[in-house]
Amino acid sequence: MSYILVLYHSSHGSVKSMAHEICDAISSTGMQIKLRTFVKQSNSDLVVSQDDLMHCQALAFGSPTRFGMMASQAKLFWENTSELWLKGRLIDKPASVFTSSSSMHGGNESTLLTLSLPLLHHGMMLLGVPYDIPELSSTQSGGTPYGASHVSGLSNDTKLSKHEIKICHSVGHRLAKITQQLNK
Repeated sequence: MSYILVLYHSSHGSVKSMAHEICDAISSTGMQIKLRTFVKQSNSDLVVSQDDLMHCQALAFGSPTRFGMMASQAKLFWENTSELWLKGRLIDKPASVFTSSSSMHGGNESTLLTLSLPLLHHGMMLLGVPYDIPELSSTQSGGTPYGASHVSGLSNDTKLSKHEIKICHSVGHRLAKITQQLNK
């Protein structure tokens, strides 16, 4: 089965909400999805395996912002993928990244960049958010050219803004479209 892996860690629910929006967009293109997390937090969560990663056609990868970096759970996962790296299992697969922080200047962009690093080391093709997405220029909260983002505010509001949802959808659509083009 060919699929796009949507892989995330979520502490308060924002990143999980983003993952579901990205999945909805991918699903609307007819592509299959595997939604996985690093740490089981509820009965419905499925924990990622290295097999899930190895066999995906593309990857959307999300983590909350922790002092401008990915969460330790995500970093630990990538630190254990050396065998995949040695065999080049992820080379030329498209990927995108997404994050959430509790404040407007809480490090979303630097987190998106740190999320990108293991993907680039694995030889993946990183896709950002192009400026033809109007919400990227009009958002009052999350959204960057590096990837989708959400700003929850200090109240940890997990509800995504309409602009954040549109940007998540654009990430999912673009990832699916590029994946389909590469696999023709």
